[in-house]
Amino acid sequence: MKIGVMVGGAELPCLRLPQAVLFYPTTIRSCPLGDIEMEANWLYPYRTVRQPVLAANVVATSQPLAAQAGLCMLQEGGNAVDAALAAAITLTVVEPTGNGIGGDGFAQVWDGRQLHGINGSGRSPAAWSPERFADGESMPLFGWDAITVPGAVSVWAALSQRFGVLPFATLFRAAIGYARHGFPVAPITATRWREMADSFRGFPEFCRVFLPGGQPPLPGTVVRFPEMAETLEELAATDGESLYRGSLAQRISRCAEQQGGLLSSDDLAAHRPLWVSPLAVNYRGYTLHELPPNGQGLAALLALGILERFDLAAEPVDSVGSVHLQAEALKLAFADVFRHLADPEVMRIDGSRLLDPAYLDERARLIDRRKASFPGPGPMAEPGTVYLAAADNSGMMVSLIQSNYFGFGSGVVVPGTGISLHNRGAGFSLESGHPNQVAGGKRPFHTIIPAFVTKDGQPAMAFGVMGAHMQAQGHVQMMTRVFDYGQHPQAASDAPRWQVNHDQSLSIEDGFSPDTAGQLARLGHRIVSGVPTHVFGGAQLIRKTADGCYLAGSDHRKDGQAAGF
Repeated sequence: MKIGVMVGGAELPCLRLPQAVLFYPTTIRSCPLGDIEMEANWLYPYRTVRQPVLAANVVATSQPLAAQAGLCMLQEGGNAVDAALAAAITLTVVEPTGNGIGGDGFAQVWDGRQLHGINGSGRSPAAWSPERFADGESMPLFGWDAITVPGAVSVWAALSQRFGVLPFATLFRAAIGYARHGFPVAPITATRWREMADSFRGFPEFCRVFLPGGQPPLPGTVVRFPEMAETLEELAATDGESLYRGSLAQRISRCAEQQGGLLSSDDLAAHRPLWVSPLAVNYRGYTLHELPPNGQGLAALLALGILERFDLAAEPVDSVGSVHLQAEALKLAFADVFRHLADPEVMRIDGSRLLDPAYLDERARLIDRRKASFPGPGPMAEPGTVYLAAADNSGMMVSLIQSNYFGFGSGVVVPGTGISLHNRGAGFSLESGHPNQVAGGKRPFHTIIPAFVTKDGQPAMAFGVMGAHMQAQGHVQMMTRVFDYGQHPQAASDAPRWQVNHDQSLSIEDGFSPDTAGQLARLGHRIVSGVPTHVFGGAQLIRKTADGCYLAGSDHRKDGQAAGF
């Protein structure tokens, strides 16, 4: 049933109240709701338990309005790709703290017969060179020297053209409506908005668009982006071409030229998304598929390939032994990935070589069950966000992710467009000779990765865990929880997480038994406590059942929901 809701005087279709979410204390004390000032700190006093959603058609995202936008497309005769794209486009409006029109995107699609992968990451400006960044200690995080070509829009257009059944413009309907007429900001999104605001106050256009009145919005505040609505209408009318070879591309390149950036109209015009064949590793009778580099999905494959050589299920779920084995496998995986991963056109080794069984045997032998290690890369001859999933009753399943990287991105907002450009260039290295060293016309190391699981050549699960360095680790934790410990998607998402940090220390989320951290420390792990819960990412999962329906879960660490019919 479609439900019309009035927002800002306009009717927006297909909205549904979100499920209860777990939220943590904030300094926000009140929320405007119409003419009523209502006391609300948006804190649920108890850890809530969500039930998984069972349906023949389902969408799982990090924002309820986006989930409902996708569900509308399914109700109107669209397929899972139409639903995923409508949700993704809507997310750029209603969750601008994690993604936007100016970000990158990746996806895996099961079309009913086979799996397809698409890499929408953009290249660096052709005029970049290592010398431009020689005086820095690391890549810039903000400004034009952090901006590569944004590729998310090209992924929308390519997926729609190849797999969609609804007109491309139809997929923009909800996003345009929310941008023009307004939407109430969700509580966790509002918290992220507030936490990021000070980082971007040096960018006047950002402040004008995203900090109206100089302050981030409170939960429940109705926010409008009229210029973004016009941009979305232009993208809908031009099948996304305007961003790369039209008036929007001209506005972006003109803004770069005026502000000292090197991103040119030629850089934008040269962009094309890449159709790629996913890499895969077998795990407990299932096959995990990840996109090949330049994304970090290879780390999840490496870690699971190592863990396949251990009887992880013999260690109780959430036990010290289980966490230790997984963390040690991920340390080994990241050591290799951070050494070798880059734009595949310049990598010195083929990523699939790291998945060779003999190499995985060798790496697995380095794990000591009695103590933590701090490994480097293995010997290898040489010749580093929002996520959603959708599925329909025809058997089509989609795993899609898109991101601005650092929340809102680089801080650069193109005047008059509402486009916040990402800062994915920060993923390059300044290390001389490293395959990921910054250069012109090159794709950077990417953190965002959509995952897909098959069994005996048939689809089993579409899932992802947004959250930068957490993503490959989240994939490993979802895989082990579902396929070693038999947890359903919502339980796997709700469970407490851990994270191996860049310095190989170990962060532990609240929810493990009180003595877990101490026992891990006695094994030699450097434990980091008091880490904010959002650091552990946000998962969305859709698993196919034996009867051909779907079992879906949505992370309580985000505002979102799984919804279906």
